[in-house]
Amino acid sequence: MWGVGLAIYVTAVFHRTSLAVAGLEATERFDLSASQLGAFTVVQLLVYAGMQIPVGLLIDRFGPRTVLTVGVITISTGQAGFALATTFSAALGARVFVGFGDAMTFICVLRLVNTWFEPRRVPLLTQLTGSTGQIGSIVAAIPMTWALSELGWTTAYLISAATGPALLITLLLLVRDTPTERHHRGHPMSRLTLMSTLRASWAQPGTRLGFWVHFTTPFSASMLVMLWGYPFLVLSEGVSETVAGALLSLIIVAVVASGPVLGWIVGNHPWHRSTVALTTVAGMVVTWSAVLLWPGDAPLWLLVLMVVATGCGGPASMIGFDVGRTSNPPDRMASASGIINVAGFVATLVAVFGIGAVLDLATPGSSDDYSAGAFRLAMSVQYLLWGLGTLQIWRYRTIVRRTIGREAVDGGSTMLPLP
Repeated sequence: MWGVGLAIYVTAVFHRTSLAVAGLEATERFDLSASQLGAFTVVQLLVYAGMQIPVGLLIDRFGPRTVLTVGVITISTGQAGFALATTFSAALGARVFVGFGDAMTFICVLRLVNTWFEPRRVPLLTQLTGSTGQIGSIVAAIPMTWALSELGWTTAYLISAATGPALLITLLLLVRDTPTERHHRGHPMSRLTLMSTLRASWAQPGTRLGFWVHFTTPFSASMLVMLWGYPFLVLSEGVSETVAGALLSLIIVAVVASGPVLGWIVGNHPWHRSTVALTTVAGMVVTWSAVLLWPGDAPLWLLVLMVVATGCGGPASMIGFDVGRTSNPPDRMASASGIINVAGFVATLVAVFGIGAVLDLATPGSSDDYSAGAFRLAMSVQYLLWGLGTLQIWRYRTIVRRTIGREAVDGGSTMLPLP
C-alpha cells in the first residue's frame, strides 16, 4: 500500500516542481514578466492550499483510495494540458488542474500510513514519505532539463503526463483503504458537523502549533525548487546551468537524507519537537544571510551549505503533522492534517509571489535584466515569513506546554511529552 501511494506522491511532486527548470523557457514561450511567471506557481499553490481541508474531509467520507484515484486523473490531465498550451491563460488553467490533483495525494498517503502501520512506526514512516517523495524534484531538476533542451516543451511535458495511466492501473489493482476493506466509507456529514469538526481541530493548540511549524520550515526549499532557485543561482550567483541544476538536486538529497534522522529524533524525543523545528529555521536564516550579504557571487561551498540547510526544512515540516497527530483524536486526524498542510503552501505562495513582485519593482523589463542586487532584495522577503512563523511557534509551544502541564497535574502524570 505504502509503496504504491509513495510512487504516486513522487510523481505528484515531479509535476508540481517541473516548472522550476523551465522558468526561462516559459518566459520565452508565453512572453511573461516575472509576476506572470510567478503566477503559475502562485495559482497552483493557491489551489493546493485551498483544497487541503476539503480533501481531508473527503478522505474521512470516501476513503483515500477513491480520492487518490481522482487525484491521479486530474494531475495527469493538467500536465498534458500544460504541454499543449500556447497561451498564458491556457497554461495557467492547466496549472490549476495540476494543483487540484497534487492536493489529493499527500494526505491520502498519510492516511494509508496511519491505517496500515502500528502507531509507534508512524512518525518515521511519515518522515520517509515526505522525504522520499522529494525524489520527484530530482527527476524534475535533471532529466527534465535534458528533456526540455533535447525534446522540446510539448514532448517533454507529454511524456511526463504519460506516467499517470500506469500509476492509475497500479492503484486500482493494489491499493486498499484498510487491511479489511478495499473501499472505506465514513458516515455522511452535515454542514453543521463539518464545521464543528474543523472548529474542534483548529481550537486544539497542538493543531495551531503544527500549523506554524509547517508554515515556517518548508517554504524556502519549495520556493527554490518550484520556481526561483534556477534563475537566482544562474542570474544572481553566476553559476552555470549545470551547477544550478546540481544544487537544486542537492536540496532534495538533503531532504531525503535528513528525513530519517529527524524522524528518529522526533520518535525518541517527542518533547523536543518544536526545538528541532526552531533549530532548523535558525540554520536556514544563518546560511541565507551569509549568501545574501556576501560581496559579489557567493562561493560554491557557501551555496552548498545554504541549500543543505534549506533542504532540512522539508523534513522539519513533518514535525507539524506529528504534533497534530498526537493532539487530536483519530476521527479528526484528516481534518487536522489538512489544516496543517495548508500552512507551508500558503507561506510558499506568499514567498513566490512576493519575490516576483519585488523583482518586477526593482528591475522593470525582461528576465534578462534581473540583477544580483534585485534578486538579493527579493529573496529577503523570506525573513518576514521566518520571523512571523518563529514568533507563532514560540507562542503556541508555550500554550501547549502550559496545557500539558495542567493535564499532568490533574492526571497525576509527569511523563507526558512536550512539543
